[in-house]
Amino acid sequence: MEELLIIAVLFASLSNGANDNFKGLATVWGSATLSYRHALLFATIATVAGSLASWMLAGTLVEQFSGKGLVPDAITSTPLFILGVASGTAMTVFLATRLGFPVSTTHALIGGLIGAGLGQNGGEVHFANLANAFLLPLLFSPMLAAVLGMLAYRLFCLRPVEKDCVCLITSPPIPVSDGTLVNQFSAPSIVLSPDTTCERLDIQARISVSRSLDRLHVLSAMSICFARGVNDTPKLAALLIASHLLDNRVSFALIGITMAVGGLLFARKVAETMSQRITHMDHAQGLAANLITATLVLFASKFGLPVSTTHVSVGSIAGVGASAKTLDRHALRNVFLSWVATLPLAAVAAWCVVKII
Repeated sequence: MEELLIIAVLFASLSNGANDNFKGLATVWGSATLSYRHALLFATIATVAGSLASWMLAGTLVEQFSGKGLVPDAITSTPLFILGVASGTAMTVFLATRLGFPVSTTHALIGGLIGAGLGQNGGEVHFANLANAFLLPLLFSPMLAAVLGMLAYRLFCLRPVEKDCVCLITSPPIPVSDGTLVNQFSAPSIVLSPDTTCERLDIQARISVSRSLDRLHVLSAMSICFARGVNDTPKLAALLIASHLLDNRVSFALIGITMAVGGLLFARKVAETMSQRITHMDHAQGLAANLITATLVLFASKFGLPVSTTHVSVGSIAGVGASAKTLDRHALRNVFLSWVATLPLAAVAAWCVVKII
């Protein structure tokens, strides 16, 4: 039973990495800032870093996703309960990954907790705690992300796209009565202008706005993957920690490594949905969506709010897509339907595992 339990938790972590790892870099690939291979590499590095950092930043989530307060304390550390939660989560998320749907591992975990709790003899679930501690943040976060995404995109669009060069220039020499040129002793000035105009100026320094935004875009995307690693690793590590089979630090490290492997092997289909089907993105859209996602997920992790990186990321992407009028509503509807199915499907799968074993 112990070996089976560890395998089930690692399968859940593998599925989580396959479905979630690339989501932070979705806007980078979607806007053609990086190739898929390079984007996946950056996503993996940032996710592993977030997993390691979660040991210090997100301890509250470990307690929440051990099942305490949701099901009776007497069953939260039993191997059968943990096996049911991990199996239900893993099967649901992996199925969605193979179908190309970006679903919430958090939703699947909650469904697994419910199904495994009800599957126990005399099992029960405290649905009041479920609504207050879990469902409200999950329902509210994508709506907030969408609204902030729309506002952020409008803010980023204030910059004229054709003016790409920020230049530091000095005043040119002026002729005097005898025909000689005299330098003016005035402070350098900053000019925002098209790149071709800068070539005719006396430039001391220049910065390409588009290249700078590309670098900021990639950094913001990696910050999302880092934030996701911080937010999701404790939820999965909680299953191993509750079983008392492995040391806490070993649990966190093992979960992080397995998530990285899952993303490297199985992320492609979900990446295509997030990057190319929901909306067609430019650099400004991608950067706006990423900044919103990273901020909300890190804020939620710090205060122990179990938000879904998937929901926040899709919400922010949909928000900027709606603001830019490039949103594919049919693709977004299919993603929403997969979200609705995630929790009950994971609950049924976990219940069946508990009953069969």
